[in-house]
Amino acid sequence: MDDAAERFTAIYDEHYRKVLAYLLTRADRQVAEDLAAETFLVVWRRLGVVPEEPLPWLLGVARNMWRGQVRASGRRQALAGPVRALSGADDLTGHDMADEIVEGSEVRLALATLSEPDREALTLVAWLDLAPRDAAKVVGCAPATFLVRLHRARRRLERALRARRGPSRDAERAEPASAIARKEPA
Repeated sequence: MDDAAERFTAIYDEHYRKVLAYLLTRADRQVAEDLAAETFLVVWRRLGVVPEEPLPWLLGVARNMWRGQVRASGRRQALAGPVRALSGADDLTGHDMADEIVEGSEVRLALATLSEPDREALTLVAWLDLAPRDAAKVVGCAPATFLVRLHRARRRLERALRARRGPSRDAERAEPASAIARKEPA
């Protein structure tokens, strides 16, 4: 096996599951698997430009693949008739990785009420364990800008969790489920 094949195999083995997990937060399983495969096709074709620490680069490629898929879907829907709402809160809780990663349904439901950029900021840091500087590379912004987005997303998630629980829940039970909003990467 040559060096290129060995490097590709090492990158694939180490990062495929995280790339797939990232895509599953945005698409159903079949689409996510197809996009993950396309992401690694790009890796193979551009192996020479893949950075030493490839995960942020991989997630950026996956994000661009997903965005291209969304644009193509929008064009198809525009040709077929009026644009329908692509997804609602119920759709997001039915097929996302939160079912496997986060046990509390309150957190999943609270997360589903957030905007896509808020969900993305939280999942990149809390679920995929990216440092904020690496997550900033994925979304294509400066690290300081991403930190502001992350801070605001955490505040919105905390508010959504409090709203879901209502005043009758005790503070002791509220703490573990909201930990996702404050999780700091290593």
